[in-house]
Amino acid sequence: MSTELSDERGSDHRSALRRLTGSDLGTFADRFWGVAPKLTRSADLSQSFDDLMTLDAVDELISERGVRTPFVRMAKDGRLLDKAQFTASGGFGAEVTDQVDSGAVLAAFADGNTLVLQGLHRLWPPLIHFVGDLVRELGHPVQVNSYVTPAASQGFSPHYDVHDVFVVQIAGSKRWSIHSPVHVHPLNNQPWSDRRSAVEEHASNAPELDVVLEPGDVLYLPRGWIHSAQALGDTTVHLTIGVASYNEYDIAHHALQALGDVESLRAPLPAGLDHADPESLVPHVHRVLDGMRAALDEIGRDPDAIRRLADRVAHRHDELVRPQPVRPLASVAAMGALRGGDSIRLRPGIFARLVHSSDGVSMVLRNKTVTLPPQCGDAVESLMKGAPCRLDSMPGLDLDDASVVARRLIREGIAVTVAR
Repeated sequence: MSTELSDERGSDHRSALRRLTGSDLGTFADRFWGVAPKLTRSADLSQSFDDLMTLDAVDELISERGVRTPFVRMAKDGRLLDKAQFTASGGFGAEVTDQVDSGAVLAAFADGNTLVLQGLHRLWPPLIHFVGDLVRELGHPVQVNSYVTPAASQGFSPHYDVHDVFVVQIAGSKRWSIHSPVHVHPLNNQPWSDRRSAVEEHASNAPELDVVLEPGDVLYLPRGWIHSAQALGDTTVHLTIGVASYNEYDIAHHALQALGDVESLRAPLPAGLDHADPESLVPHVHRVLDGMRAALDEIGRDPDAIRRLADRVAHRHDELVRPQPVRPLASVAAMGALRGGDSIRLRPGIFARLVHSSDGVSMVLRNKTVTLPPQCGDAVESLMKGAPCRLDSMPGLDLDDASVVARRLIREGIAVTVAR
C-alpha cells in the first residue's frame, strides 16, 4: 500500500550520534558531552556524509530551490553582508523580494564572502531525517547550518556559541583554532559579544586545539568553547549541527515561574520605596528570598507539584522540536487504502499526554486535544509505546473500529502508516 513514510526510522535506523562520533551514547555522554571537544577522523567513522550535503547540493539550493532570507546570509571577516546585495524578486509569478539571487551570490562569493545556509533541518530532506534521528537520541533540540567558504577566507572571527556544535567537514579543508571558554556553559542570553574583549584576548593565546578538518572529519565543541576557522586551498563546505542543550537553569527557570502561583510573592512591595537608598531595599530582598525558599521547599515535598514542573519542561521541548514531517497527499491516499494487515505507528517526534476520563481517552498535544471513545484506551496505550500496531490486532477493537481509529489518528497527524 502507499505510505507517506515508508521506512521505520524510529526503530532500526543507524545511530546518528555514532555516525558523528564513532561512539555510543553512553561513552560520548560520559567523556565529552558539555565538557570537552572531540575530534573524530573520517577513517574512524563508518561512512561519509555525502548523503547529507555536497557541493552540488549547495548549488541546487541556491539556484533552484527559491531559498529566502533568513534561511541564507553572507559574511566576510566577521561582518554580515546586507541582504539586498544577494537577494532579489523571483520575477513573474514569484514576486517575493527576498529570494536568493544566484548571480548576486556568485559575485559576493567570488569576492570572498562566506555563504551561510541556515535552518537546513527544515529545508533539505536528508538533513530533516538525520536531525530527527539525532533529536530522538540526545533528547535536545537540534538545528543545522551549512557554511560555504571561498578559498583562503575566514567568514567569522573568534567567538563562542551558546549551543553545542558538531562540525562536519563536507568538502575542502579548513583549519580550526579552538580555545577553552572564558565563560563556561553560557546561556542563550549570554552571547560572546557580551564578552568580546575577553574572547579576543583569550583567542590571541596559543590554542588548546589546532586542527585541519578534511572531508568526512567531525569536530564536537561544547557551548562556550571559542573557535574560528580558516579555509585552506579550494572552496570548503561544512555543516554546523547545533544542539541547544537544556541545562539546570532551564528547570530553575520553570521553578521560578511556578512561584507565580504563590499569593504572598505576588503582593506589592510597600509604597514609598526609596530607590536612591539601596540599603533600604535589603530587608525586602531578605524577606522575598525567605519566601522563595519556603515556597520551593513546599513544591519539593509535593509530588503533584513536581510532576507539573516536569510537564512544563517537557512542554518547552515540544514547543522547540517539530515532529517528523508527513506527506499530506500520500497520507490521504493511505487512509483510504487501509486494510486489516496494515500497521500504523506513532508519528516520530509527537509528544502526547494521555488523559483517561468517563468521556474517553484524550491525547493532549501541544496545539490540540484529540479524544476517542473509552474502548480505544488499550489501543492508544499500545500505540504510545512506539511499536507498530496492526489494525487487525489492535487491543480492544475489532477491525472496523480499528480502521476508524487509524484514519482519525493519521488525519490528525498523530500516527503514520508503516510499509509492509
